[in-house]
Amino acid sequence: MSPAALFVVLVYSYTKRFTAACHFVLGLALAIAPSGAYIAVCGNLRATPIFLSAIVLLWTAGFDIIYALQDEEFDKSQSLKSIPVVLGRKKAMIFSSFLHFVVIIFLFVIYYFNNFGIFYIFGSLIFSLMLIYQHLIIKPTDLKRIDAAFFTTNGIASIIFGIFFVFELLL
Repeated sequence: MSPAALFVVLVYSYTKRFTAACHFVLGLALAIAPSGAYIAVCGNLRATPIFLSAIVLLWTAGFDIIYALQDEEFDKSQSLKSIPVVLGRKKAMIFSSFLHFVVIIFLFVIYYFNNFGIFYIFGSLIFSLMLIYQHLIIKPTDLKRIDAAFFTTNGIASIIFGIFFVFELLL
């Protein structure tokens, strides 16, 4: 599977030249990991790793749209494409919020179909609250906290969710 993953990663850097869906290509580059790892270990594919891959894809696309807000003028000047260029800042932020809302739904779909316990619930809840928080601290007219929304919040959210998910699997 590594050639497919490598291809997506290499193609991503060129996608802003021809599609505003570049954020989803970046998400796909990262989303290959959960399903690919599951196939490598188990030799098959089930719904849970597919949903985890979908979560990674939509989460990454959503936060990449937020990060791309600060590049909107440069992208326009260079004829590059992105969701903020196509939709404008306010609608891009709404679209990113929608993607993250779907992520939250998928987190709880995974919970429902796997009968996970309290660790998964807490990890998902904290992760979801951090997704919401990153949308609350930036505004279309004020991007000064974009680093906190993009780097800090997503980094902490992913570590917390990962720790709680591992505890859930171990216990």
